[in-house]
Parts: sequence; C-alpha cells; structure tokens
Amino acid sequence: MENKATCILAIDQGTTSSRAILFNSNYDIVVQAQQEFDQLFPNSGWVEHDPQQIWQTSLKTAKQALIEAELRSGDIAAIGITNQRETTIIWDRKTGKPVYNGIVWQDRRTADTCEQLTNQGYESLITSKTGLLLDPYFSATKIAWILDNVEGVRQRAEKGDLAFGTVDSWLIWNLTGGRNHSTDATNASRSMLYNIHTGNWDDELLALFNIPRSLLPQVKDCAGDFGNTSVLGGSIAILGVAGDQHAATLGQACFDKGMMKSTYGTGCFALLNTGQEAVTSHNRLLTTIAYQLDGEPTYALEGSIFIAGAAVQWLRDELGIIKSADQSAELAQQADDKQQVYLVPAFTGLGAPWWDANARGALFGITRATGPAEIARATLESVCYQTLDLLQAMRADCSQMAETVLRVDGGMVANNWTMQYLADILQSSVDRPTVTETTALGAAWLAGSKAGVWPNQQGFAQSWKLDRQFTPQMSMAQRDNKVAGWNKAVRRVLS
Repeated sequence: MENKATCILAIDQGTTSSRAILFNSNYDIVVQAQQEFDQLFPNSGWVEHDPQQIWQTSLKTAKQALIEAELRSGDIAAIGITNQRETTIIWDRKTGKPVYNGIVWQDRRTADTCEQLTNQGYESLITSKTGLLLDPYFSATKIAWILDNVEGVRQRAEKGDLAFGTVDSWLIWNLTGGRNHSTDATNASRSMLYNIHTGNWDDELLALFNIPRSLLPQVKDCAGDFGNTSVLGGSIAILGVAGDQHAATLGQACFDKGMMKSTYGTGCFALLNTGQEAVTSHNRLLTTIAYQLDGEPTYALEGSIFIAGAAVQWLRDELGIIKSADQSAELAQQADDKQQVYLVPAFTGLGAPWWDANARGALFGITRATGPAEIARATLESVCYQTLDLLQAMRADCSQMAETVLRVDGGMVANNWTMQYLADILQSSVDRPTVTETTALGAAWLAGSKAGVWPNQQGFAQSWKLDRQFTPQMSMAQRDNKVAGWNKAVRRVLS
C-alpha cells in the first residue's frame, strides 16, 4: 500500500473517454482506469456530449482506480483534474441538471456567427484581450447559442439560476456537491471571455456575446483550493486544475521560457513557454496562459495541427495498408529513398499557421513505382513537416528566443523512426520522457505540490526523466531539399 501522504489521484477527462490515474511519490503510475462514453452528432458539424455521462464515467473510473490499488480516500493526499478544453456546459444551480448537452470543442455550429463578427471587425478586439482567434472552437459562441436556442434558458440565466462551466467546472461542482463553482486560469483563457492580461472576465466581451456575468465561475490559480469531495468515501481536497494541453506542459516540466512541448495524438498541440510576456502572434498562432501559480500567469504560444495520428489511422482504416499503427514505421523504413513523395494531410483543412478550413488533402510526387511503403513514409513525414511549420512560426513571433528545447508526448512518440525524422527536419534535439502520460502527471503535480507532498517547480523539473534523446543525423542540404518539396506541396493545396 502507498504512503497516504504522497499518493495523488489525477482525473483526466478527455474527448472520447474519462480516465483516473493514481501516482505514487516517485511519479510512477500505480493503477489507471478508463471508460469511453458516447459521441453525439445531432446535425452535420455538430458534436455533443451528455454531461451526466462525463460525470458518471469520471466518478466510476476514480472509484475503480482506488479499488484496484487497494487504497481508501484517506490514502489520497489530493486530487488533480485535467480536461478537454472549451467544451461548454450550462446547468441549473438548484437541481444540478444540465439545460442542454455539452457542446464539444470540435463543434462548428456557430461558424456563421463567428464569420459575422469577423466581418463586423471584432476579431482584433477579441484577439487583443484573449489571445485567441474568432473561431467556433472556443466557448463564448457556444454559451450564446445555448442561451438563444434552448427555450427559457436566457431568462433563467439572467435571474442567476444557471451556471456555466467547462468540463473542469462541471466536475468540481459535482465532486463538491454544488458547493464550488470555479475554474482555473488556463480553462478560463480558452473561453473567449477572459482577459488574459488583466486576469478577469471581460465586461466588453460579455456584452458583445450577450452573456450574463452571473453564469460564470470564479477563476483560480492552477494550484488552488477547489473544495473537498466526499464521493470516494472520506474527504479529499481538490488542489489542482488545468486544461489538457497546459497540464501536459507542466507534466513535461516546461517551466523555463523557450521550452516547448508537443503532444502527438489524433492531432498535435504544441505550446511554447514565453514566460511573463504574452507574445502577440503575427503568424496566426494563439496566445494563451500556459499556467498560473501564486497569482502570476506564465504565457505560451500555441499551435494546433489537425491531423497527426489520425493520418496513421487513415492508412489503417481507409487504405488498409497496415493492420496496426505501430506497423507504419516498419513499412516506412522499406520505402525507396529516391522517391520524393509528399502527403499534405488536410483532411479537415489545415491548422496553424495556415488556418485554411477549405484546404483538402493531397498526395504529390507519385510514380508507377510508388507503393504502400512510400505512402506510409510520406504520412509519418507529414507530421514532422507540420511541426516544423509551427516551430518556424513560433520563432518568427519570438525572434529573441534562443534554441528551443522540444519535449514530446502522446501515442505517436513511441515510434522511433518518426521521432528521428522529426529531429532531422527540425535540426534540433527531440526529448522523449520515460513517463508519457504527461497530461495526468501535470494535474497530479499541481495537486501534489499544493498539498505539500510533491516538490516545487525546481524539484519536479529535476525529477523529469529522459527515455531517449533524438539528435539530427541528416545533412542540412538534404533536409533543406526535403523541406522545399513540402513547402511546394502545401502551396498547392491552400485554397
């Protein structure tokens, strides 16, 4: 049995599943439990979740993890929460019942609203206050849609009867029996309503989107007092909260300015720590709060690649040229080096720094000799080229920044071939940690450090363990030639 003073429970509530992970004092995973839940698609471009399913799966996995580890509530020093960002839930303060399904971050139903506001010239105002682009991705237009489209909801909201929250707030509310309506600065910074410079909900933005202030949660530091829960038996303090990409930044111990983490899942999310300076991007990147501790925000530039691991799934599910994702590297190594084949995986448009929703995927350079091996290689290479595009945009925005330290995590990083090619194309080292569950680890560190049972930033950074460092092996001339071919391919798919 673990020492009760040091065991931390991380609740990792994601887009397709809820997970609970128990960490010991050495930051090792003791046990983890996972449960998927329904994805709802009521109309084209709409994506919803049942908030009660989110809560029930989170609760069930937390209970399951304790049972499997043979631990009781008294053995847990604190709980940390990390969550899918931007997903929007509104519920009744008295009954705790949602007024509508959660509208998921992927949902595009408010695209027309965003386009109208952009045409009216509001994007520069929104970006200057929030660091975000005017996009359906974020919470503000989702909140407005629920207020305007669900009968009676606006009147109830204006009377103060309703509460809005992202998934973290919804979980905190339920964990504390409705006693705590709060969020952290990272989740607030993704709402398009929070001024990341003043650290407050912004009255001008609330007026623009016609959202009553009474709906909103209290904003706290990422390591803070979010109340106590007794749903797992005795009372446990909730002491850490951060959105998933921010939690991964913390789990990778990217505490210093110039450090960067890149998470390779379905898509890829890269965050570059810019320190106390909220750097304004001139390359369509997002400015966001990386984390906030002791009332002090640390900022980041964020870039999103829509298709990373999803391209490997495409090889498996649509093309059928591999049976499992891990076969992609093996196949890629068999490719003919002389062929210059490029896949631009714009299956759902191109993300940062292009932000072209109308671009579509294309395969370039194919000949009669091109086969499954060359297509597999082009697919893995495309993830590396897209990362370079992000890194170059970040360096252009932060020209004073020295050599970037890149730490990687997510499902794709187990692929040694891809990580080596990434180092070659970036012409910089790529560090893979021993613990790749960095999102949950970041939430656990917030809770553990606040509880006083895990070390501070400096101590935690020293404990970060390298599994393998990939360093560039390719000549600059060869690399530049390959990148030039990629740039030509991207120009051809831009709408």
